[in-house]
Amino acid sequence: MPDNLELPVAVIGAGPGGLAAAAHLLERGLTPVIFEAGDTPAAAVKAWGHIRLFSPWRYNTDAAARRLLDGTGWQEPDPEALPTGTELLEQYLLPLAAAPAIANALRTSHRVIAVTRAGMDKTRSHRREETPFLVRVLDGTGAITDHHVRAVIDASGTWNTPNPLGQAGLPAPGEAEATAAGFITAPLPDVTGRDRARFAGKHVLVVGAGHSAANTLLALGDLDAQEPGTRISWAIRGSSASSIYGGGDLDGLPARGDLGTRLRALVEAGSIELHTSFTITGFKSADTLAVLGATPDGEAQLDVDLLIPSTGFRPDLDMLRELRLDLDPAVEAPRELGPLIDPEFHSCGTVEPHGAKLLSHPEQDFYITGMKSYGRAPTFLMATGYEQVRSIAAALAGDRTAADNVELVLPETGVCSTDLGGSCDTPATTATGTDEGSCCAAPEPAFLGIPTGLAHGRSVEQEN
Repeated sequence: MPDNLELPVAVIGAGPGGLAAAAHLLERGLTPVIFEAGDTPAAAVKAWGHIRLFSPWRYNTDAAARRLLDGTGWQEPDPEALPTGTELLEQYLLPLAAAPAIANALRTSHRVIAVTRAGMDKTRSHRREETPFLVRVLDGTGAITDHHVRAVIDASGTWNTPNPLGQAGLPAPGEAEATAAGFITAPLPDVTGRDRARFAGKHVLVVGAGHSAANTLLALGDLDAQEPGTRISWAIRGSSASSIYGGGDLDGLPARGDLGTRLRALVEAGSIELHTSFTITGFKSADTLAVLGATPDGEAQLDVDLLIPSTGFRPDLDMLRELRLDLDPAVEAPRELGPLIDPEFHSCGTVEPHGAKLLSHPEQDFYITGMKSYGRAPTFLMATGYEQVRSIAAALAGDRTAADNVELVLPETGVCSTDLGGSCDTPATTATGTDEGSCCAAPEPAFLGIPTGLAHGRSVEQEN
């Protein structure tokens, strides 16, 4: 065990959460080694750089990261401004990754393909907690190397594992072929920027009912106004799009409220053709893409040029197969966290800040953080991720008091329901005169990160 303490802590992923984890580890006197699969830090953020966040800068940076950057001449952005993903990357994440202490620990183009215990598979128990972790990494040259570390923080996100488009959590027949043929795009394409030529003048179908669908549909609306012949269709599984229209002027995050208001206007004006209660059952690829669906009125078919998936993401757990994990069976989050974030029961998107205790597994000193810690559940918050890694770093340093303390205060929005007709603008009160018994009692955190959809008809925010 003393030898283990001299080993570094592996951080998987150099996105906002991973870089913040490294900053907190450094403050605690621990040595991080950061493995980033992309060829640049925060490669996933770069992919959605054209998206503007709903929340201002003051909720998008980590305290330990800011303290580290303060010694580099970094100029902190206006705390009330709303950054795009590119601005988040260029004004915060890349400077943080370039700080000498972080840069020395960062390994880009290093994809983690497995995490286990050195010399042990999942079944071995004797002296397991005293045995270093083995992190197997595939680098950009194709070489595979094994690294021994004392602990592992998996902040790899879910960007590379989008949910399939078919029903019951499965790909629809023909989905793989349609993707290979180029009919199905990557999530969140830049339809008015670098990808403009691909979408101009085409019939484009957006599938999903989250905030990524809304962002994409609004961008397509802008394109339609500039490029004659562009046609926009939108398919959701739910019977109504009211959930994504949200609280409008009642929303405490004006940018998010405006998103739904603008989208509703495009649908009501006929600029977007909305198909509700539409479940995709298959695809047929020819000169165009035939999207087959089941509806309350029977089978239906939409013929489109391109399909943009906005159905959210799920965690990739394959590389963790040899570890002893305790996951919620429904959402694939750590078991104690799962019931707090299950979208079947938590429509408000309110989750209390939490840290190492709630994120722990039977595999001691292994943690999943960030969006991946939420498994398949929606509404993850960047600020929540920063609190997660602060607590974990404290726990790894042996400071249990700091690990168990909550040091994050989240903002109220005034809207707990995303249904305009059901907004809690007049909270119920309890016998004590407080509104703690209502859905709106707990402050709803700001939606931070990229807006995405989890399943058609449910909204979700993704941080990667």
